[in-house]
Amino acid sequence: MPGTTSPVFLVAALPPGTRAVLDGEEARHAVTVRRMRAGERLVLTDGAGTAAECVIEAVRPGRDAALDLAIERRWTEPAPRLRVTVVQALVKGDRGELAVELATEAGADAVLPWRAERSVARWEDGARGAKALARWQSTARAAAKQARRVWVPPVEEPVDTTGLAAVAKAASLALVLEGSADERLTRVDLPREGDILLIVGPEGGISDAELRTLRSADAVPVRLGPSVLRTSTAAAVALGVLGARTDRWG
Repeated sequence: MPGTTSPVFLVAALPPGTRAVLDGEEARHAVTVRRMRAGERLVLTDGAGTAAECVIEAVRPGRDAALDLAIERRWTEPAPRLRVTVVQALVKGDRGELAVELATEAGADAVLPWRAERSVARWEDGARGAKALARWQSTARAAAKQARRVWVPPVEEPVDTTGLAAVAKAASLALVLEGSADERLTRVDLPREGDILLIVGPEGGISDAELRTLRSADAVPVRLGPSVLRTSTAAAVALGVLGARTDRWG
């Protein structure tokens, strides 16, 4: 989003023309939390690459808060030629949400939860699993707005290791972050376009059986460096390496 540090608000779709109204939860946040006023600027985005910079013309506070906006410019940010999907193993407590937050801020294009063998959290089918998934999705949306991204990474339904192997087989390159790997992420050959799968295991590590399954799907184990990172921070660090080694930051 070049040229603007204005706060970002998500809408289902950008309206045509030169006027817009921001309402609902996003408007309540703008009015009650950010305390935005007439004359200030903000950015509306649909989370799918389209955005508009706006000036607030009027603020309507209250339970049905709304902002009347004048649209000054629009733009579309193309999807990256090289997409990175972070496969994040389920972890207990809020560390999973932290992992999603950091990965989103670091530029992940999608997040795929993984029911790894050693994951303490299970996300069983039903209401509890749906609630946990919704928390990750909400975290990704909030982090994308914080990072002023106009692409919000989707958080998909969780997969088991068999399902993950199928996804890895279809990717341009699948990388497994593994501390004992011989190959370094800083040296592995990377494609210029397509899809990279970045697989992060649980705090108990990836089992030997899982590693064999992923290797059979052409996934490549790689390590970041001499230290062992928490599962909540590993993806963000790896995304930084990929950003520096490719044109994703260009």
